[in-house]
Amino acid sequence: MGKIKSKLIDWKNRLKDRHMLTIVVVLFSIIVILAIYIYKKQTEYRQASENSYNMAFYEVVDYVQNVEVFLAKSLITNSPESSAESLTNVWREANLALGYLTQLPINSHEIENTSKFLNQVSEYSYSLYRKNLKDQELTEEDMKSLKDLHQYSVELENTLNQLSADINDGRISWGELAEEGNVAFAQQVSNISQDSFDNLEQNFHEYSGLIYDGAFSEHITRAEKVGLTGENIDEEAAKNKAIELFNNENIKEVTSYGKSEGDINSYDFGITFNDDSTATVSISEKGGHVVFMNKNREISAEVISQEDADKKAKEYLEQKGFQNMKETYYLKQSGIVTINYAYVQDDVIMYPDLIKVKVALDDGEILGLETTGYLNSHTKRDLEEPKVTVEEAKESLNKDLNIESEELVVIPTEWKSEVLCWEFEGNIDGLDFIVYVNAETGKEEDILIITNTPNGTLTH
Repeated sequence: MGKIKSKLIDWKNRLKDRHMLTIVVVLFSIIVILAIYIYKKQTEYRQASENSYNMAFYEVVDYVQNVEVFLAKSLITNSPESSAESLTNVWREANLALGYLTQLPINSHEIENTSKFLNQVSEYSYSLYRKNLKDQELTEEDMKSLKDLHQYSVELENTLNQLSADINDGRISWGELAEEGNVAFAQQVSNISQDSFDNLEQNFHEYSGLIYDGAFSEHITRAEKVGLTGENIDEEAAKNKAIELFNNENIKEVTSYGKSEGDINSYDFGITFNDDSTATVSISEKGGHVVFMNKNREISAEVISQEDADKKAKEYLEQKGFQNMKETYYLKQSGIVTINYAYVQDDVIMYPDLIKVKVALDDGEILGLETTGYLNSHTKRDLEEPKVTVEEAKESLNKDLNIESEELVVIPTEWKSEVLCWEFEGNIDGLDFIVYVNAETGKEEDILIITNTPNGTLTH
């Protein structure tokens, strides 16, 4: 009897030990789960913060770039209206940049120079805008200050771009900037000296009471597509047009994606070639015109020069019935050059009639064609003799501009109309530009800032 009682007590003790062990295991498991949960939430919070800071930072970069472009335009224009518009844009973009700058995890004293610059450029541009409203000409001192502001904006833009590269490449994080902002950010903005801003202080006291495609590539959308000629065709006829685009060669399969309705109603096709490369093609319902073509394949080493690519693209356009096209802007990316062509009538460039051609730089094959601008706008114009001569138009320009070329062109406007203009291309203080002067009224219509890069010519 005693043995049985002893065994029962022993079994009871073991049960208690196992119960305690279970409790310990459960508690430990809960602690581990909580730790993992908290760590995960902290990681998600840090990532959300990083994303938020990144968004704010890239908005700052974009707005500072816009400030630089509009300041450049204000230096070039000689028109009070254009000057007022550019200065208003500077004022707006600088204020927007300031708003996003305050969202970054850096103490105000650490970005004092950047904030000070944006505040000053905002206030100063607004004061000059008010002078324009009163028909007061900007003085030489005003222009000098604008030139200084532009130079500082270029320096700030370069600084922000370097900081952006450091963040993208993982060399620095927003957490580090928040913890070491006084050192890290100060190093990044060191090329914008405090003295540079202080030297402008005097100019601001007297005003204390007071933003690839190339130019005109955003095609005008017209209710009447004057370049879209011919009768409506069916899907089978459109399919044959798509095949003819590739001269019926090396085509393995053609897949119809049906009819798409939009700015230009078209039939869409996918084409697979014998080498398994593919292409997409859109053929307009009206007239059977090629609206879009893009071929995808691997590009080997670049062999074809820009000049040879341009020659092949022009030959291709002529073969497809697009005559008298002149190259305007181009951009190289990943072994492909995209060239913009504008129609020329009576030696006048018609910028609304644009066509884009993509050329492979390994063998010169045409990989892409886009004709939206041409189909919307192409027609024979009744061109009148300009009422304003090129000499008269040139007299209306800023006297400091170095003009390198001029020619007569037609440009589209934001009101979906067209204007005959004198186009003047040149430079000032290292800035390349194009100014368009209305050939009928002598009024300045537009200014474009040109950026020449190793990969092409861009305009802003």
